[in-house]
Amino acid sequence: MKKSLILIGILIISIMMVIGCSNDTNNAVDNSVINAENASVEETNDETTNEEAVETPVERPELRIATLKGPTGIGMVQMMENDELETSAVDYTFDLVGAPDQIIGKVVQGEVEIAAVPTNLASILNVKTEGQIQLLAVNTLGVLYVLENGQEIQSIEDLKGKTLRSSGKGASPEYILNYVLAENGLTDDVTVEYAVEHSELATTTTAGDTTLALLPQPFVTSTLLGNADVRIALDLTKEWEKVTGGSVLPMGAIIVNKAYAEANPEVIASFMAEYQASVEFVNASPVDAGLLVEKFGILPKAALATKAIPNCNITLIDAQTSKESVMKFYEILKGYDPKSIGGSMPEDSFFYEKK
Repeated sequence: MKKSLILIGILIISIMMVIGCSNDTNNAVDNSVINAENASVEETNDETTNEEAVETPVERPELRIATLKGPTGIGMVQMMENDELETSAVDYTFDLVGAPDQIIGKVVQGEVEIAAVPTNLASILNVKTEGQIQLLAVNTLGVLYVLENGQEIQSIEDLKGKTLRSSGKGASPEYILNYVLAENGLTDDVTVEYAVEHSELATTTTAGDTTLALLPQPFVTSTLLGNADVRIALDLTKEWEKVTGGSVLPMGAIIVNKAYAEANPEVIASFMAEYQASVEFVNASPVDAGLLVEKFGILPKAALATKAIPNCNITLIDAQTSKESVMKFYEILKGYDPKSIGGSMPEDSFFYEKK
């Protein structure tokens, strides 16, 4: 009997040990599954966190711009640099050309959304496209100067009895000069002879073959650098302001495709903000700006650009603010030749209004 009790006890203990081992095994399996699941969740969270940490590149809106080499394009150089560095708000494509007529086709065919052109050409393109082009801003004021190899010309009245060689016949320089002379009663007292090109007149003035010349920038600066005896005798911008009661001389303008501007007001706003910053940079830092002007092929030499910038009157005046001066300018040009502005004065809708 005693042996039977012992055997029963041993059996009970064995059964309990088996049950205990089974529970331990189940707990181990359960814990491993839980740990694996926790690890999987942690990995998923890590992947989600890493994906969130990687910023999705913001796609910049695209904008195609045509501009002239010279003062008209100088104000954009910081924009060109920032675009190359991909730090600008807009993805710009710049098309630099040497003459205004090269821009006409690009604008009419819709190859560019924005263009920098002579202000009278802005009106011509508005007529040519039946109102599909608007003036966005004035970006260049007067760039015309009378140069003299000598010291005789100290005021506009001193031109009386003189022969003045000029460039720009049939374009804004001719009309501006004629108006200033007429308002000073000098129409019949000054003989004006026209050169075929700005570069031709700059060359003869630098060589000393021309004593009195009317030239635009940057040909003014290149002539001054080439001949130390030549000086600026008259600033035609100041003479214009005197005879127009203080109206600015808006020689260069920014135009925009009307349909594009209406559909993309936020892009236009970004463009104007970055253009304003670029203009301020150019005027405040002509040396640094000059390097960029050479880099982007707007002028051949940085030194020339640096010297020219202070006399280029680079600015940015929005369409509504510049409207009165532009209309005054158009009225004067129309008086000499209606074709110079496309035949008729533009309507109010020609002037872009910020949305």
